[in-house]
Parts: sequence; C-alpha cells; structure tokens
Amino acid sequence: NLSASHPAFFILVGIPGMEKSYTWISIPVCVMYSAALLGNLVLLVTIVKERSLHEPMYLFLCMLAVYDLLLSTATVPKTLSVLWSLSTQISFGGCLAQMFSIYFIFVAESAVLVAMAFDRYVAICDPLRYVAILTRSVVWKVGVVALIRSFCIMFPAIFLLKRLPYCGHNVMPHTYCEHIGVARLACADISINIWYGVTAAFLSAGLDVISIAVSYVLIFRCLWGLPSPRASPKALHTCGSHLCVITMFYTPAFFSFLAHRFGQHVPQHVLISLANLYVVVPPMLNPFIYGVRTRQIREHVARLL
Repeated sequence: NLSASHPAFFILVGIPGMEKSYTWISIPVCVMYSAALLGNLVLLVTIVKERSLHEPMYLFLCMLAVYDLLLSTATVPKTLSVLWSLSTQISFGGCLAQMFSIYFIFVAESAVLVAMAFDRYVAICDPLRYVAILTRSVVWKVGVVALIRSFCIMFPAIFLLKRLPYCGHNVMPHTYCEHIGVARLACADISINIWYGVTAAFLSAGLDVISIAVSYVLIFRCLWGLPSPRASPKALHTCGSHLCVITMFYTPAFFSFLAHRFGQHVPQHVLISLANLYVVVPPMLNPFIYGVRTRQIREHVARLL
C-alpha cells in the first residue's frame, strides 16, 4: 500500500511562467556549467600535479573543487534536459537520489569552508604551530568527518519523503528535485518535513556560518594587534578569496531557504531561478576567484596550460 501511494515518476515542468524563454535561459546555464567543469578540473589537475601545492589550504581547495563539480553535475544536466524538452520525467527513486546528493554535497562543502576558515586562523594567529596543527593526516580526517556529518544530517530526508502519500500528484514546478518541493506534492501533513528542514539547515549551514564568523573575529582581533602595519593587508589578502567564496555560497542558499519557508509572496519563478543559481554560479566562480587572487595557483596554471 505504501509503494502504491508513491508515483512511479515525477514530471519536472521547469520554471512556471517562463516557458517561452527556456531556450534563452538554457544558454547561460550551459555556459556556466561548462565553465564550472573546465575551471574546477584545471584547478584539480594543477593542485594534484604540483607537489609544492600539497599544503592544507590547497588540499581544502581541492576538496571544494570536487564538491563543486559534483553539485553542479547532480543538477545542471537534468535542468538542461528539462529546458530543452529532452526529458522532463524522473523516477521516484531517482528524484530522492538527486535530492539527497544535492544536500549531501552542500553540507559537506559547507564543512570544508569552515575548515578553510580555521586554516586561515591558524596561519595568521599561530603561524609557528601551523605545520604541527594542520598536518596532511588532520586535513584528510577533516574531510572524512565532513562526509560523515553530511550523511547523518541528510539521510533522514529520504525516509521522511518515502513515508508520505502522494495521491497521484507527480507534476513538480522545478528543474530538479529538492526536499520541500517534493514534500509539497504530498496529500498529507508535511510539518515534520518543514521542521526537519529548518533543524538540518541550522545544524549544518547555520552552525558553520557561526563558526566562520567566530574565526574571522579572532583573525581581525589578531591582525589589529600586529606590530607591523604592512602585515595586515598581506594577511587580509590571503583571506579575501575565502570571504568571496563564502559570500557567494551562503547568500543565495540562505535567501532561497528562507523564501521557500517564509516568503509566501515571492513569485515562484524567482524561487526556482534562485535555486538554479546557487548550484551553478559558485562552482563556476570559485576556481576563477582562487586562480586570480592566489599567485601560486596562477603561476602553476599558466605553466600547465
């Protein structure tokens, strides 16, 4: 009876009200996805090939590039398929797998951004112990812990969606599957799903943003006490790329999350467009930000090319 209440597949209709512009919308999406693939692959190959870049900051950047590739690849191909009217169907199991993948990668990437903030804190505030604290073993353990935490936070979402009856409702106004979008198709109370979403967001991105903020408060306090006035701009430059990436990663994600739950008057096409932006824009821009602002990466990429 439970399996009978689940639709065999969902129909993704894309962005309601913008059907006539699908071809034009698909062009920048395709270009940004191609740029994300190229940029992150070049960054990965550069860091892997150059032994001088096998330092904690660059290893964390390597993890970030992998997650960016996975996040955009989990969503954009299906989005383009919908926009190009190639295939608008996705199986129930495939929809849950896509939903889990998106949030799993998002939470893991958020943890890596926290680790990068801690890396900058140690490098600036306790440079003499940097090598002793952030060994390669510690870096990889941080990566494993990020994956375990992400899995534990997001795994319950699968069961929360599978328990719901859908009464034949299978038309979803979106370009890919996300938790609340699927839950709203159910013909039952979804308050547990809503509260789970809020709790999961706080335990992952919410706590991560607080941790990053604390790290940078300590960094700025440390810089304020530096005896050399020239040291502060140099140290801040090393944090600039990280701060840009943080801003791009969290701003659209939090706006989309809050608008979905509390912005009842926000047009649906705005919400869906924003949801598409936060899975393709940060993966596209991250490698370029680090490539342009980090001299070592810039030089090695030029040599590689």
